[in-house]
Amino acid sequence: MAANKVYLGVIGVGGVGTAFLSQLARLPNAPALVLLARSTQTLTAPAPAYAPAIPPSDWACAAASPSINKSGPMTPQEIVSYLSAAPGRSVLVDNTSDPALASSYPLFLRAGISIVTPNKKGFSSDLSLWKDIFSAAAAGSALVYHESTVGAGLPVISTLRDLVATGDEVTRIEGVFSGTLSFLFNTFAPVSGSSDAQWSQVVAQAKQLGYTEPDPRDDLNGMDVARKLTILARIAGVDVQSPTSFPVESLIPAELASLPSTAEGIEQFMARLPEFDGQMSAIKADAEKNGKVVRYVGSIDVGKKEVKVGLQQFDKDSAIAGLKGSDNIISFYTKRYGANPLIVQGAGAGGDVTAMGVSADLIKVVERLSKI
Repeated sequence: MAANKVYLGVIGVGGVGTAFLSQLARLPNAPALVLLARSTQTLTAPAPAYAPAIPPSDWACAAASPSINKSGPMTPQEIVSYLSAAPGRSVLVDNTSDPALASSYPLFLRAGISIVTPNKKGFSSDLSLWKDIFSAAAAGSALVYHESTVGAGLPVISTLRDLVATGDEVTRIEGVFSGTLSFLFNTFAPVSGSSDAQWSQVVAQAKQLGYTEPDPRDDLNGMDVARKLTILARIAGVDVQSPTSFPVESLIPAELASLPSTAEGIEQFMARLPEFDGQMSAIKADAEKNGKVVRYVGSIDVGKKEVKVGLQQFDKDSAIAGLKGSDNIISFYTKRYGANPLIVQGAGAGGDVTAMGVSADLIKVVERLSKI
C-alpha cells in the first residue's frame, strides 16, 4: 500500500463537471479517478486494487468497458464506504449543486475523505452545517477546499483566508458577485453613453446568451449573491445564520414571483416582464440624476456584523461602475491596505473558469495529502 497515493471520486458531469474532467486529463501526476457518478449511473474501479482507473478524457467509453464496474446511483454512505477502502487517501470532488449531497460532507470528512467542490449549498446553508463541516474535517484529518463557491476561478476565498490567517483586520467586503447581474446592469445602465434598451429586453438578451439560469428569477431573486456573501462573512468572522437572515433585494416583480418554475411559468414571466420596465427605468433615471449609475452589489460590514445585498448607486469613475461584460469585482477593505482596498476582478462565471478553480483546489489538496 502506497501511503501517499491519492484516489479520486467525482460526482457530476454537467457543464462544470465535463470541463473539470477535461482539465483533470491534462494534469501531471493526477490522482487515480476510481469513481465517477452522475444522476443515472456510477462507474467504479474494481476493488481491492482500485484499478484500472477510469480515464477522465474518455470516461464515456470506459462505461462500456468490462473492466469498469457499473451500477445505479450510490448513496453518500455507499460512496464513503467505497472511497474509505481505497489503499491510500481519497478525495471527493462534488461538481453538483445538490443540497442533499452537500449536507453529507461531514460524513465524508469524518471518514478521512477530503472535499473539493464549487457547490455553495454546504457552506451557505445553516450555520450549524458550516461548523459541522469544518469540525468533521479536523476530526478526520481531511481537507476542505471550495474556492469556486465564490467567484468561480477567481482567488476570492484564498485571498480572504490569507488576510485572516496572517492577522489582518478585514473591515469591509464589497462587490459585484453575480456575472449575470453584472452583465444586466452594465448593459442596461452603461457608464459611457446611454442605453435605450428596456430592462425586459436586456433580461431576454442575457437569457438568450446563456448568462442567466433557465429561469431568470433564480438570478434576479439575489439568493445566489446572498449565498456567496454568507460564505465570505463566515470566513471573515461574522456568524451569519443563513442567506435569508439579512436583507436581500429581489428584482422580481412581486406580481410575477409566484409563477410556477415550469417551462410555461418561465414563458409567462418573460412575456409579462415588460409590464414592469417603468420601475427599473425610474431607478436608472434616479441614479443618472445624481450623476451616478445603479449596480447590484453585496456588502459586508465586519465590525457592525451587517450583511446586505441589493441595488446601490455608484460614481461613474468607481471600479464597480467601470466593470465590463459579466465580470465580477470584490474589494477587501482591511487595516493593512488602508483606504485603497485589495481588489480581485475578472470572469466570475462559466464552466471553464469554475472548473479551473476546482482543478487548482484539487492540486493543492493532492500536494498536501501526498506529504501525509
